[in-house]
Amino acid sequence: MSDRVYIVTGAAKGIGLACAQRLVGDGHRVVLADMDVKSGAEAAKDLAGETERAIFVECDVADPLSVHNLMAETISAFDRVDGVINNAGIAIKGGALDMSIEDFDRNLAVNLRGAFLVSQAVARHMVKEIEGRDDRSGLTDRPYAIVNMSSINEQVAIPDYVAYTISKGGMRQMTRAMSIELAPYGIRVNAIGPGSIKTDMLASVNSNPEAMNKVLKRTPLGRPGHPDEIASVAAFLLSEESSYITGQTIYPDGGRLALNYTMALEGE
Repeated sequence: MSDRVYIVTGAAKGIGLACAQRLVGDGHRVVLADMDVKSGAEAAKDLAGETERAIFVECDVADPLSVHNLMAETISAFDRVDGVINNAGIAIKGGALDMSIEDFDRNLAVNLRGAFLVSQAVARHMVKEIEGRDDRSGLTDRPYAIVNMSSINEQVAIPDYVAYTISKGGMRQMTRAMSIELAPYGIRVNAIGPGSIKTDMLASVNSNPEAMNKVLKRTPLGRPGHPDEIASVAAFLLSEESSYITGQTIYPDGGRLALNYTMALEGE
């Protein structure tokens, strides 16, 4: 069993829950953070079982006080934090011509400011601990890492989800900027840019054959991804196996970004 501690935001369902499950399965201790108290608390209870390897903390990542409480609860429970997966996110529909400023601000507050606030809080704790060491030569004995859950939409765009797309583009640059600043401390910062994944965000597509066909036509592997497949990438980026990777985004997208045309489906 590991003594490492990881925070996963947006962990009540979907990709965040899959990440938490993977980390606990790998023997780590995990703090599940979410605004969905019922689902989050139940998930943490299921993961903890008879152990104390998972706890739930209610958190609105866009609120600095809530993020402060998340860190306080984490340190109180586990006395350390080794990494975070910034997975909390929303997608509010609206284009440049019709989106309200309130919806625009809320989308960026959760997706971008929220990821920044949590990353900042975690990084400050890590740096304080590192600077308190008498010997900093062995920084790799604890692979400090921050993983931001971005999207292929940091590279491509959806016109009627303009704020969501902007938030993911900002996350790409935030990942790069923080990776440079934190590299001297041995703290790595990377991102994951999933394609179409079977989560609640894809629920309307899953039940609509025509919409699903559109997804498959732009996905060379011919299927949506599963949250567990994203969790595997997150676990890799938190581990020593990715010790020389920082400032990067990995795109588990079924080949979508490599495609410059739509695929013909079998039978067409």
